[in-house]
Amino acid sequence: MPHAKRRLGQHFLTDPRLLARIADALEPGPDDTVLEIGPGHGGLTAPLSERAGRVIAIEKDRDLIPTLRSRFPAVEMINGDALEVDWHALRPTDGSGLLVTGNIPYNITSPLIDKALLPPPPRRIVFLVQKEVAERVTATSGGGEYGALSIGVQAVARAERLFTVPAGAFNPRPKVDSAVLRLTPLDQPLISDAERESFRILVVGLFSFRRKQMLRALRELTGWSPDVAARALATAGLLETVRPEVLTPKEFVRLHRTLVDGAWLTR
Repeated sequence: MPHAKRRLGQHFLTDPRLLARIADALEPGPDDTVLEIGPGHGGLTAPLSERAGRVIAIEKDRDLIPTLRSRFPAVEMINGDALEVDWHALRPTDGSGLLVTGNIPYNITSPLIDKALLPPPPRRIVFLVQKEVAERVTATSGGGEYGALSIGVQAVARAERLFTVPAGAFNPRPKVDSAVLRLTPLDQPLISDAERESFRILVVGLFSFRRKQMLRALRELTGWSPDVAARALATAGLLETVRPEVLTPKEFVRLHRTLVDGAWLTR
């Protein structure tokens, strides 16, 4: 097998017990289609192909493709960039949905999570990510790791940090530990598809003032007068003195809808 390429962020996990636990966390069955991002040397591909009825793998490193195809002839191998490939075109035509998994490069983790959660989302997503990212995604309001990423994901999915994978389990060894993150899209997301972009802008904007009181944070974000900002917060049922970092995803959604419904975002 070719050596890992630093420019592609490759760190291969080879422990069969850990790989089996990741496959188990995805819960694939004989009727399921699994999309694997970055199969690498095929460590995770092996248990997936044993459990799932169909496995599709997207691998950017063309040097890995011949060996992967030889080792897993039943797996559909796509040589391409997972951020550019149309995942929706790979969904089963019978409407059964898709399961998505992979040991994903640290440098494109957030874009891959964003893409995985685009509607219509997979039934379940299990990613091996940097431990710090898993902690941020699953963080609760008020904690130091809680931020825009936490809210953006939790508004549309249930997020679980399942277990840690130490840096020493990889070859080559990364500088940090990893963790297995499972995302289960909500049957009824807190935000609609049409709200996603404006919601993201509001959350990211307010978290740039995460430790300021909401009245001041909203004023600085929008340029509104104190009276206008105070009326907007009162309409949303939020205290002027709370800080953005303690608002729950549901409270951010309520604030966003209040601002949109009352045309506050245009003032």
